[in-house]
Amino acid sequence: MQPIPLRTTVIGSYPFPGWLEFASQNLEQFGPADIEEMIDDAVVAAIHDQVTAGLDVITDGEQTRLDFNLSFYGFIKGLRPNHAETRKFGPPAHDQRGKHSIVELLTAPNGLGAVAEYTRLARLAPAGPTLKASIPGPYTLSGRMIPDGKLYQDRFDVTEALLPFVSRELEALVAAGCTEITVDEPSMSCYAYKEDTRRFVELFNRTIAPVVGKCRLSTHLCFGNFKGRPVGYRKLHPMLPDFLDLKVDEVHIEMANREFDEIERLADFAEAMDVAVGIIDVKNYYVETVADVAERIHRCLRYVPAHKLAVAPDCGLSQTARWASRRKLASMCAGARQVRQELGLE
Repeated sequence: MQPIPLRTTVIGSYPFPGWLEFASQNLEQFGPADIEEMIDDAVVAAIHDQVTAGLDVITDGEQTRLDFNLSFYGFIKGLRPNHAETRKFGPPAHDQRGKHSIVELLTAPNGLGAVAEYTRLARLAPAGPTLKASIPGPYTLSGRMIPDGKLYQDRFDVTEALLPFVSRELEALVAAGCTEITVDEPSMSCYAYKEDTRRFVELFNRTIAPVVGKCRLSTHLCFGNFKGRPVGYRKLHPMLPDFLDLKVDEVHIEMANREFDEIERLADFAEAMDVAVGIIDVKNYYVETVADVAERIHRCLRYVPAHKLAVAPDCGLSQTARWASRRKLASMCAGARQVRQELGLE
């Protein structure tokens, strides 16, 4: 059961400050000390916006990641960038994201970098909010890797190779004092309609097995958000009932940008775990009002009891302008507070 009813949380990412985007494209002009200072400043900015909004759970905003999962590829040996088939022009879509060829046995001798992100967050964050780390699961992490056909025949072979890297990172996060972790697996939800969902569940549960019961674990299931565009078949029903066997405390489910389609399915998930519902649409520049948020929460309460319901954006906010992210989070937190007060929970 979650620590407080109608807890306000986020998925992981937050928009970069404009100056950080410029600096990240001109890193050759900066020394190591300059870069460390920039990273600290960017995390401080992300913390400030989240704390000011009133969130119960905050992250570092993934300010050191240049892409949701491609940044992790810098920690993995055995890869070579391969952008030969990457589309450069035209409307934004997932085929414009970078790819990497596998050229030798995959290893991650120095971990995946998530521990350094968490320890920085812990150093810079104020007392009060819960601090959360997030890391992609192995199936999602494998998504832009091209199997070599020898060591790794297909995506599932690559996933098996990456699984111990993610497991070790989770263990290291717990050892570093992290009490809440989201393992992001949007690729599983995107492909649930055509892949073996039992296999997905088995892979996921093996990944998290070393830390089950040692921290609060959640998973994020969405349908893609590159440049604000979804990529997957945006339905929950292909995930059921198998995804109810994921060994997590909480599941994050995208709802707002799907106009709360299949909202009744929340009841299925709530029987097995807590549910963090996407109340805020990160793909839309309509800024939800406090009344919007309160109405959406009440709608969800028909299917998920307050003590099991958390309130979140649909996805990470990295693809949403910072001005809009601030305003959306502020409305989300104010709306949750209003409903708590209405229900006598504060």
